[in-house]
Amino acid sequence: MTILRALVKPKASEVLTAYLKQTGEPPWTSYFVKLKDVENDQHGMSHFNWTLDSGANYHILRAGCYPYLKYHCSKRPYQDLRLEDTFFRFLKIINLGLPLLFYGIAATQLIKHTEIVDVNGHKIQIFFLYKEDKGSMY
Repeated sequence: MTILRALVKPKASEVLTAYLKQTGEPPWTSYFVKLKDVENDQHGMSHFNWTLDSGANYHILRAGCYPYLKYHCSKRPYQDLRLEDTFFRFLKIINLGLPLLFYGIAATQLIKHTEIVDVNGHKIQIFFLYKEDKGSMY
């Protein structure tokens, strides 16, 4: 059973939810998670709402920047983000994703802090450009 469990990766959305809860629903956060560590169940989503069980809503800016997925989360009221989501997807397509690839490669050298997120017994390492002050508005 433990071998099967090691083969099953948590979903990126589960890591997102677990991290926001684990940190006490911060006003904002910005982190990377390695693509190889999660199942990318939010593929194609760029700007969207993410509501927790508590009712807290976050606007999520999400991008695949190999070898990571990048999340920027801002605690904000629910809003229709379809237009922005379409715009960000369009930008990614017309520039062939190259700026995101370069960002991901640069991030491998710029990351200065890591934390562990517990997702149903899976310990997932997430990465930050710097250590965040969890209660800070900025």
